[in-house]
Amino acid sequence: MRLPPFHRYRRFSQIAAVFVLGMIAGGVVYNAIYHMAYNVLWLNNQDLRIEIEQYKSDIQTLKKYTNTSTVIREIKVRTEGSKAREGTAALDPVTAKEVLRKLAADLEPMRGRSMFEIDSDGKLARLLLDSKIYIVREKEYTVSIRTMLVMEGVLQIWVEISPYKRS
Repeated sequence: MRLPPFHRYRRFSQIAAVFVLGMIAGGVVYNAIYHMAYNVLWLNNQDLRIEIEQYKSDIQTLKKYTNTSTVIREIKVRTEGSKAREGTAALDPVTAKEVLRKLAADLEPMRGRSMFEIDSDGKLARLLLDSKIYIVREKEYTVSIRTMLVMEGVLQIWVEISPYKRS
């Protein structure tokens, strides 16, 4: 039995190899684009879930305190642009939102309080929450309250979130 000479099929095998490698590279590029788009979709979904939770609690509070105009009906927690310190990475947006969600849950007892008593309540919140450690995704973060503002039944709090360093 004779074998045909391989030099006849060399050109075909080269073209087939380039075609297969192109399919593999195309699959890798497509998968990367798919995962990038899915990550953006997931981040938007997390944002919307946090907003829905906030809106549900706001609706309950507004229904509860419709006739009173001097109570805190809504609590908005915002993060200041914390600068990354030396040796630390910038804060992930998902992590920041999770810390803000936990902080808002800790501030929930402030809802329904009189706006005129915010001085004593604000000092209490500052003492309880300033430099409090939150654990998110197996990492520790500390929160420091920068500004608290009450206007028209809305308590707005600006905080700075930074990774916690053990001494």
